[in-house]
Amino acid sequence: MTHAAAPRGQDSCHPALTDPWAFALAQGAGTVMAVLTATEGPAYRNAGAAMAIAPDGRFAGALSSGCIEADLILHAGRLRESGAPMRLRYGAGSPFIDLRLPCGGAIEVLLFALRDFDILVELARARAARQPVTLCLSAGGRMTLHPGLRTACDAPDRPAAAIPFKRPLRFVIFGAGAEAAVFADLVRALGHDHVLVSHEDQTLTAAEAMGCRIRRLDNLPDFADLVPDDRCAALLFYHDHDYEPQILRGLLDRPALYIGAQGSRATHAARLQRLAEIGVPAAARARVRGPIGLIPSSRDPRMLAVSALSEVLQAAIACDHGPVRDAAAITGRG
Repeated sequence: MTHAAAPRGQDSCHPALTDPWAFALAQGAGTVMAVLTATEGPAYRNAGAAMAIAPDGRFAGALSSGCIEADLILHAGRLRESGAPMRLRYGAGSPFIDLRLPCGGAIEVLLFALRDFDILVELARARAARQPVTLCLSAGGRMTLHPGLRTACDAPDRPAAAIPFKRPLRFVIFGAGAEAAVFADLVRALGHDHVLVSHEDQTLTAAEAMGCRIRRLDNLPDFADLVPDDRCAALLFYHDHDYEPQILRGLLDRPALYIGAQGSRATHAARLQRLAEIGVPAAARARVRGPIGLIPSSRDPRMLAVSALSEVLQAAIACDHGPVRDAAAITGRG
């Protein structure tokens, strides 16, 4: 049995946190896209960031911390009248001297009327199927979609941007008790794909009331369905560790980027011993993290959830960009 949480509406979160490409597809004709094509010096967002602007002024996504979004909405109105794409520069060297970027850098933005809705449909399908793709954008605002992740696009009409769409992080949570429910609620609140798998009615009821996706654990699940690729993280929150060995053995056959289980160092040593006893090879056992989390000895369910999520995100960043040495490398501060 699987229950899916109701999707959050456009008005349920800040526009800057709303997916601009999904928003654009939903709005249809008259939508104007603003895409960050280049940055110089410090910047709030990376090149490829996008903002979708509806005819009524509503928008999704952001290119700055609020410095230029209102101006982009004004330019979108003018573009609808002319129909011609615009290239805008903000910050150092910009003609808009009254619009300053606090970071001190400069950005270039391509503004264009959205026409390639068939491409957006293909993009939505690929993302729903967890297929990595790259959206290539020409200087004239035409879009093409290509399988795989690219850093550049080949196009006869001066490509403006290559926007890669990675598989989104997916969290598969096993367990019973407050820790499992709180972690599931945290990743749900942050908008991550997730499912909580539990045998305990109280845990399932609490998580479902929070809006989490849940699945009852009656027998061993289809691990290939739960963990389809290497952008998935699996976490176990059990106090009764007898549930763990068979679940971990199934997970270790999958290409998850993170597999971890709560418990003390002594509990983890016993966990690894039990895995050895059921024939799990040493290399596979080494993939199981424990105790989980970046904050040592986190026992409060909420602190443990934040600690464990931080460790998963650190693993994801390391997978994408190489090892993360410290907090400054994660945050970009320092």
